[in-house]
Amino acid sequence: MKKVRKAVIPAAGLGTRVLPATKAMPKEMLPIVDKPAIQYIVEEAAASGIEDILIITNRGKGLLEDHFDRAPELEARLAQDPDKAGILEEVVSISRLANIWYVRQKETLGLGHAVNRARNFIGNEPFAVLYGDDVILGGDPACGQLIRAYEKHGLGVVGVKEVSREAIRKYSSLKVEPLEDNRFRCTDMIEKPQPGQEFSLYSILGRCVLPPEIFDILDRTPPGANNEIQLTDAMKELARGPGIVAVDFTGTRYDMGSKLGVMQAGVETALRHPEIGESFRAYLKELAATL
Repeated sequence: MKKVRKAVIPAAGLGTRVLPATKAMPKEMLPIVDKPAIQYIVEEAAASGIEDILIITNRGKGLLEDHFDRAPELEARLAQDPDKAGILEEVVSISRLANIWYVRQKETLGLGHAVNRARNFIGNEPFAVLYGDDVILGGDPACGQLIRAYEKHGLGVVGVKEVSREAIRKYSSLKVEPLEDNRFRCTDMIEKPQPGQEFSLYSILGRCVLPPEIFDILDRTPPGANNEIQLTDAMKELARGPGIVAVDFTGTRYDMGSKLGVMQAGVETALRHPEIGESFRAYLKELAATL
């Protein structure tokens, strides 16, 4: 079995749910305390053993490329101050996280269409997909949890969580049966189910590991929900055939495509931050006492 060493990060969305902040800045660059969301996702991939990453972008996303590039003028200025040696190393290390490539999705025709743009990059290898909207923070990288399941079972893997009956209308619903520990066998799925169409309240949230056969399936997948080519519709064929493993991953997932998710990510990360956590916690207690 081939090792999972490549990942795709679809980041071509327009960020309409968090306008006007995303009018000129990609939503993937929205900060969570002192790092943009996309950096947390790339760090997760790198910590999971991923060596090569393809980020699917769109017009106006040049800031993504700049962030993972070197910044000679900034680095030279930081190097002049011995007190800034730590931040200099942190800035330089961003460009060393992984080998990163970029390709544009020239038309926003859905997540499945975006992933299909990675065919030449992936070749005949299994690969991880980390959705650009979803930051998942925890001690054990979520992507790594899925890769371990792929290596054991040899099937496509999706990261799942139980969601509310109201929320599942926005996501997908999976038909699952227990496999072992926090893993399930998935034999069917539906994207954005209407009331009564749900298989369960387990939904794919932000991570999957797929075999290269997914590209041929995507080629013949017609537009589905929202008249877009849905990755879920292509994965459904895998689920109904050899099957898919669903992993109820550990870690906290933040929806960076929503205003509430952005604020939750910022507040909860600030509380854990080694530099400002204690002061920020005291501030919140003081603020709560005055409300």
